[in-house]
Amino acid sequence: MSNQKKQIILNEITFWKKNKLLPDHYCDFLLTLYTEGNNENEELKGNASQAIKVKEKRKNISLYLIVPVVAIFLVVLLFTLNSVWLIAAIAGAVAIACLVGAFYFAKKNQLLTPILHVSAALLFLAVSVQICLTYYPENNAVLYGALAANCVMWLVSGLKLKISYFTVSGGLGIVAIVVFGFVKM
Repeated sequence: MSNQKKQIILNEITFWKKNKLLPDHYCDFLLTLYTEGNNENEELKGNASQAIKVKEKRKNISLYLIVPVVAIFLVVLLFTLNSVWLIAAIAGAVAIACLVGAFYFAKKNQLLTPILHVSAALLFLAVSVQICLTYYPENNAVLYGALAANCVMWLVSGLKLKISYFTVSGGLGIVAIVVFGFVKM
């Protein structure tokens, strides 16, 4: 096998090991196999770590460029719009994007996942409350129904996905709505 092909394979195995895509003992075995027992070669280690750093840099640069541009575009768009339906559609699309992002990043970054879950849920709650207040300002039953629907959605999501903060907030929200309903009567 040519040295260039071997280097590519070794770079990938090192990347797998560093990002926990394979168990360490599998990666060690593959490294030993492809280096023919000489996996202590400093040249190979240096090239592999450089390849990993280049891949990580590409990810970070694209994320740092895309997120601010999209955020600025959405802020400018929201301040120039007069249509409530269009604003609600954009906010709903952002909420859906946050949910998709949360599930995508769930396996890669454990700290970002709850933030995306909560922000998507709160954004969806804000959009539904705003729609109820805009189109049904005198009808509190519609608002309570929207709040209850959000709480039920949180409770079901929390139970199905085993996310405790959604389960607790959904359950407490439903209890609060029911108690407030009885007190208001």
